[in-house]
Order: sequence, then structure tokens, then C-alpha cells
Amino acid sequence: MKTSEFFKDRIFLYISYIVTYGIIFIFMQAFHADYQLKLITGIIFFLMVIVNESWEFFRKRPFYSSLKNKLENLDQKFLISEMIEVPSFAEGKLFCEVIREAVKSMCENVAVYRNNSAEFREFIELWVHEIKLPVSSLQLMAHNNKSELNEKFFEQLMRIDSYIDTVLYYARSENAEKDYLIKETSLKRTVSNIALKHRETLLLHNVSISTSGLDINVLTDGKWLEFILEQFMANSIKFFSQEREPEIIISAEEFPDKVILHYKDNGIGIPENDIPYIFNKSFTGENGRNGTKSTGMGLYIVKNLCDRLGHSVKVISEKNKFTEFEIIFQKNDFYKFN
Repeated sequence: MKTSEFFKDRIFLYISYIVTYGIIFIFMQAFHADYQLKLITGIIFFLMVIVNESWEFFRKRPFYSSLKNKLENLDQKFLISEMIEVPSFAEGKLFCEVIREAVKSMCENVAVYRNNSAEFREFIELWVHEIKLPVSSLQLMAHNNKSELNEKFFEQLMRIDSYIDTVLYYARSENAEKDYLIKETSLKRTVSNIALKHRETLLLHNVSISTSGLDINVLTDGKWLEFILEQFMANSIKFFSQEREPEIIISAEEFPDKVILHYKDNGIGIPENDIPYIFNKSFTGENGRNGTKSTGMGLYIVKNLCDRLGHSVKVISEKNKFTEFEIIFQKNDFYKFN
């Protein structure tokens, strides 16, 4: 608490002191009090004012200064109620009581919302599990009756399955640390699984895939990495160029301290102005608004998962030429499970 702020806050009180002494002085003047009595009375009066104000200032200043310093040094500001000590003056006691009651009420409300959120997430996961069964049955029926069904039917089934996975992974991404296992994962096997899973869609759009340097193991969660690559592939298929045959190139580079996985397509690319925002939640950008429906959630989940897994992800793109994603896996035995 600054001295100037203290005196500024009490300016009305000081005016009342002056008015009070003025009234006393008028009475003394009316009763013809001598000069010495007026002087002594004035000195005593203003001396008492100075002593009283000094006492108030030095009694309250340590509390408010300590409160401000602790608040500035706290990362989680709501913990301030646990850090402050109850002062001796009445205003400070009331302030502490109000703060603690407010924090208590806030914690109770947060607990309610957390419980509701957890219940909703559990419901979504259960719903995804249940809806997966009829979708899998439809895929099997479609596979057994290829001659009677159009190829577009297979594509739509795969898209439904992909969207369901997106819902599931988004629901789990906020608490991914409870659902992953970091271990050595083969990049070659992971890419093969993705290509095999989406082979019908890739064949339908005549997408060619070339790979190189994937005989490398990285420390990650294989299931989450597959989802990340599926999002890249879904975007490649969604935003392929009409001017050339769609192509996907997946490669890896190994360095002493890291492994970089490159995923590149020759699609329509990303406008330069959109690149800084593509990992933002619900950002669709120019491509997402031009004829192709996009939720803007896929790459947001990708960035969220990479952060939680300890990986880095970035994008390089040139409009109407290519888009390349890079995932950087750090070499760190700390996460390795034997």
C-alpha cells in the first residue's frame, strides 16, 4: 500500500478534521480565549490527528503489502485465501472472511462442473463404443457385397467411422495421460496400419503413397500416433488438387537427439495467412469455407495430443503446391518402458 493512496483515500476525513478544529476555534474566539490557549489547543488537536493516522497507516500497511506481493507471486491466484494471515483490524478480518467464502463457493461450483463434465465424457465414450458396433457391421456387410454397392458407399462409411474416432479422441484428449502408454513404436508398422485401414478410400481417389526411411522406432503411444496420421490423411483426401494425381509422401529422418517424421501431400496447400492459426480450436480457414465442410477440430486435437505426448508438430505449406507436416520425437529414455 502506497502512502499517497492511503492519504488520498482518507481525504474526506482530513477535511472533517479541519472543519472540526475551525468550529472549535470559532467557539474559543467567541469566548475571548487568549492566544496561548488557541495555540496549545491547535497543537494538541493536530498532534492527536497525526498520531492516529500514523497508527492506522503502519498497522494496515504490512497486511496489504504482503497481500499484494503474495498475489503477484502466485500462479494460481485463487490460493491467496490460504496464504494471507488474518490481521488485527476489523476491515482486514472482514476482507479475509469475504475472500475465503468466495473461494469456497468458487471451488464448490468448479467441482459441480467437473463432475458434470466427467459424466458427459463417460457418456460420449459409451456412445462411441455402442455406435462402433453397427458401423463395423455395416463395413463388414459392405465388404461382403462389393459387387452390389457403389464405391462411394464405402467412402461414406469410412468417413463416419473417422468422425466417430474424432469424437472419441477429443473426449479423451483432455485426459490423455490416463490413456496412453509410451513405448518404442515402429513408424513403418504405424504407417502400414493407416494405409491398410483407409485402402478403400485411397483407391477410390487414386491416391498414391510413397515412403522412405521408416525403419525407425520412436518413443510414443502407437494408438494416438495412428490417430494423428489419420487426421493428416483425411485432410489430404479432403483437400486434394483437381489439377494432378493425389500423392502422399511419408518419410523419416533420424538425428542423435530426435526423429522427424515428414508427412507431405501435393494438395491445394494452405494459404499463408491461415498457417499460424490452423492448430487453433474450430479454425476452418479459407480452405474449410470453400466448398468443403470442415469442423476445425482435427488439427486442434493433433496439437493437443502432441503437446501431451511430448512431441512437437509444425506445418510448412505453399498454396496450390503442397502441405507438409512434421512431427518431432525427442529421444528420451525417461519415458521408455521395459
